[in-house]
Amino acid sequence: MNHKLFITNTLTRQKQAFIPNNSPRVSMYVCGITPYDYAHIGHGRVYVTFDIVYRLLKFLDYEVTYCRNFTDIDDKLINKAQQELGSGMLYYEIAQKFITAYHQDMQALNCLPPDFEPCVTQTIDDIIEFINQLILKKHAYAVNGSVYYSVKSFADYGKLSKQDLNELEVGARVNNEPEKQDPLDFALWKSAPENQFWHSPWGWGRPGWHIECSAMASKFLGKNIDLHAGGRDLIFPHHENEIAQSEGANGAPFAKYWMHNAFVQINKTKMSKSLNNFFTLKDVFTKIDPMVLRYYFANHNYNTPLDFDLEELYKIQKSYNRLCLALQDCDASNINQQELIHAPFIQKLLLALCDDLNTSGMFGIIFENLSVLNNLDKTYIKAFLQQIIGLKMVYVPEKQIEITPHIQDLINQRQVARANKDWQTADKLRDELTKLGYTVQDK
Repeated sequence: MNHKLFITNTLTRQKQAFIPNNSPRVSMYVCGITPYDYAHIGHGRVYVTFDIVYRLLKFLDYEVTYCRNFTDIDDKLINKAQQELGSGMLYYEIAQKFITAYHQDMQALNCLPPDFEPCVTQTIDDIIEFINQLILKKHAYAVNGSVYYSVKSFADYGKLSKQDLNELEVGARVNNEPEKQDPLDFALWKSAPENQFWHSPWGWGRPGWHIECSAMASKFLGKNIDLHAGGRDLIFPHHENEIAQSEGANGAPFAKYWMHNAFVQINKTKMSKSLNNFFTLKDVFTKIDPMVLRYYFANHNYNTPLDFDLEELYKIQKSYNRLCLALQDCDASNINQQELIHAPFIQKLLLALCDDLNTSGMFGIIFENLSVLNNLDKTYIKAFLQQIIGLKMVYVPEKQIEITPHIQDLINQRQVARANKDWQTADKLRDELTKLGYTVQDK
């Protein structure tokens, strides 16, 4: 293998050469969604990022086994079902509705399906057995039908997030239920009334969030996996707890490398459903083509925060179309992997991409050389962008702006506010128009 991949390993906080445990085989686990609502642009960034990693690893001739889960039983799903009681929908019906929508979104973004895509509800027996192992090894204890992980039984707790246990004891993320032996302990199994959810050795109940990923990763990829990935918000407590559970049960290192993409922000604030400052993929696709959104994600390096802006998205469509037009006469359908990987210009693109997935640097190299490249090199670029970056490279016509009566009314209100020098109202109306996908530019 001629190209060495370097990634920033969250575990060591260093850029390291990627050397799998059993090269050329690679095991890769990415935390999936809790399907209680439509996927948002934060999800889009995660799964586009690691789809590119998946494609790149396969292009470099690794034999990749990729697993991505669905957390289809969770507090959020149960709460959603309670809110939907009038519709008669149960939590598993809600989960299936949004899993279907998620698959549609991933297909629109041209993300390859993983090799395994397990649901928690399909792996309950494996989760129960995993919890049993933790109890046998004195890392967990049962009380009143629930089971908790004993954080202080695991000496390396905090090694991923670099958290100090003494500081965690007063942290906002710690829930101090009376039945816990220690405030830091977290639930592996949550008790429930008889005949509700699943029966276990500790009584009726359901699994906690963190144990699910440990059990599924172990079942589908084994005790030692090469690459574990997800959004940066999962580092603590989710991924930290996964390490404690997996290494506590198996007595061996869990994941050799950890990759986390940075947050998507709205107006410099982390996007969050609790703050109601998020865009669903479904909504964004009504305003912009999914390939333009994928190109937008790829133009920003995964490990730097992305301040989402519809206006920038419209501007980047012009860049995407410029690239499509420059490559439109190139037929890349017959370019195979071996021919592509040895093409001299592609070597430059790979050098950038293998340097911690430097996608913005890769696009910089393309645009710097686009006007002087011959047709063969352009054909190779098109094949590379299609195969590894996952772009379809089809020109996207700009949508005609439709000014509805409601939009015109908001514009008129804003003009009145500006005339009256009521800048606060004018700014508020501009923000409302932006949320609806319209950008107002004052002359």
